[in-house]
Amino acid sequence: MKTEKSKKTSAVLMILTAAAGWGVIGVFSRPLSAAGLTSVQTTFVRSVTVMAGMGIFLLIKDRSLFRIKLKDIWIFLGTGLISIIFFNICYFLTIERTTLSAASILLYTAPCFVMIASAVLFKEKITFQKITALVTAFAGCALAGGFVGGDIGVTVLLTGLGSGLGYASYSIFGKFALEKYHSFTLVFYTFLISSIGLLPFSNASKATEIVFGSGETALAALGLGVISTLMPYIFYTTGLKSVEAGKASVMAFAEPMTAALAGTLIFHETLGAVNIAGMLLIFIALILLNIQFGAQKRKDDKD
Repeated sequence: MKTEKSKKTSAVLMILTAAAGWGVIGVFSRPLSAAGLTSVQTTFVRSVTVMAGMGIFLLIKDRSLFRIKLKDIWIFLGTGLISIIFFNICYFLTIERTTLSAASILLYTAPCFVMIASAVLFKEKITFQKITALVTAFAGCALAGGFVGGDIGVTVLLTGLGSGLGYASYSIFGKFALEKYHSFTLVFYTFLISSIGLLPFSNASKATEIVFGSGETALAALGLGVISTLMPYIFYTTGLKSVEAGKASVMAFAEPMTAALAGTLIFHETLGAVNIAGMLLIFIALILLNIQFGAQKRKDDKD
């Protein structure tokens, strides 16, 4: 039987793994965009792939996990329509117009929204350590994302901030859902609702034609759905059970660091001394947060 400490450690590792999976999303979305998929179609393909994969998994594992109460549908509407559709469309638009690392830093305005909303809704404390970790991580993202001396236009700024707001809402709606439902149930209904919501606007037949037009696009769609969506959302949602939403959102700053590395290694985006310094700051922020996390746990144990 797992101890409370091991559960917390597992939760942290799950969140960091999820962040790494999200960090390589551009590796799969860019080939799809180049093949002709719009941001709406890419989001639709992503949602359908996850919904189908999770649905098959639940049919085999435990069909009781499909059950939800009608009065709770608002939670899944929130995760499906706001967290997935709005966030993904904004993020893919940003990726199309700037580097992966720059898109990721704009996405990671999310912890600011999460920390404030969590304090109001879940009474989570906004501690000095949390703020220090957040500021350090955000500064690291600014450096790693090339914002120092960079040229970010208004459109990119707006779509990037929109992705951050949409992304933040998943942690908030997710906390409400996890009080009543399994993480697998949350992931399935989130992507079922986003698939239904996108269907009228996605030209599904054309999107399917593009995806299966070549082996490369089919593999990219599969990678987008499984590696950068299904697995990360399962890991993050599961980890969210044992970690405060505010802390989880800061831990997920590992994503822009992964995005910067992916952009450099795969798309040959420039990664200089400033970018590397930014990645080191992100590491420091994660260490600060987990030192505080452990110290608080020991204090709670004594109390």
